[in-house]
Amino acid sequence: MPFMKDKMKKKDEVNLEDMQEQINEAETQQEEVKPVAEEAVEESAETQEQAVDETEKLKAEIEEKKNQYLRLQADFENFRRRTRQEKEELGNVVTQTILKDMLPLLDNFERALASDNKDSEGFHKGVEMIYNQFAEALKKNGLEYIETEGKKFDPNFHQAVMRVQNPDLEDETIAAELQKGYIVKGRVVRPSMVQVVSN
Repeated sequence: MPFMKDKMKKKDEVNLEDMQEQINEAETQQEEVKPVAEEAVEESAETQEQAVDETEKLKAEIEEKKNQYLRLQADFENFRRRTRQEKEELGNVVTQTILKDMLPLLDNFERALASDNKDSEGFHKGVEMIYNQFAEALKKNGLEYIETEGKKFDPNFHQAVMRVQNPDLEDETIAAELQKGYIVKGRVVRPSMVQVVSN
């Protein structure tokens, strides 16, 4: 029996040593893991801080872009308003210039109507002078007459209202002008009304 006790005691001592060894091992592992865990916690805190910093930076960038967009939009609106005003002012200046050139004609018409002259030849001459003055004022402002005599029909400048036969002229030649056409600064404002030869 004492032999058994000794054997059990020895076995308990071995078990105790094993357990002590396991405890020591666990403590060593814990000591090794502890700095890694602390480092991980620190890194996690740093990562969170970085994420917060990044979020703040992005918010600031978005705010800056939004302000930039609003400034651009305001600049564009100002540009549109300024352009519209300039167009209106330019239109007013052009109208004023044309009307100023027409005032002498108005004066001459008033003089002609106020005169008691019964001389029809003099009256005709006066009207002719006013006509020439009027044509000159229009020409000065860019009005040009579209030539039709002896020309070929061109739909860009002429409007055919009648087709006539004329063996002396080639097909598509303008036979007669019924109403004058005009161009202003290269643009047709009214095509010439013409008769066109169609044999």
